[in-house]
Amino acid sequence: MRVGLTGGVASGKSTVARLLVDLGAVLIDGDALAREVVARGTPGLAQVVEEFGSHLLTPDGDLDRAALGRIVFADEAARRRLEAITHPLIFERYAELEAAAPPGTLVVHDIPLLAEAGPERAATFDEVIVVDAPPQLQVERMMRERGWTREEAESRIAAQATRADRLGIATYVVENTGTLDDLRARVEEIYAELTGR
Repeated sequence: MRVGLTGGVASGKSTVARLLVDLGAVLIDGDALAREVVARGTPGLAQVVEEFGSHLLTPDGDLDRAALGRIVFADEAARRRLEAITHPLIFERYAELEAAAPPGTLVVHDIPLLAEAGPERAATFDEVIVVDAPPQLQVERMMRERGWTREEAESRIAAQATRADRLGIATYVVENTGTLDDLRARVEEIYAELTGR
């Protein structure tokens, strides 16, 4: 079974992904693939540098992701240009990794921007799990856990799909406003339903 997993920034999606893996799911991590396709020496990095400039390279030749983030999260057109480069490369890797998963496995695609890709992309999965948290809680978490300013946190939320858009593609919602034990119980419940079919 193919499951899409998404959630806004600082919603707790990564924690839910880890819990699913602990239960036996195979995880294909969109964030990890997004880094992989623009790693040093890749065609993806060459395309990003060609589009945005060599000033985005560190002295070691790696992508300065923070500098690129400041550009693309402040400029929607720039973000779309970046996505036009990276998304096809990421989707190609998703397909390769999914094909390598053992038969009968619950394959979870952790896709931070699944709602942004539109309902057509969400419809390619058997089920979609959305990890949800109120925007104010997301902001508090980013400020506390990542050291971001309120403005940085709010701009990151504004650059993503709306909460309503994400909930609109969900077949399962994991509300992450309680304790880790609450979260674990909800994830176990969903996993049992999905694997019990």
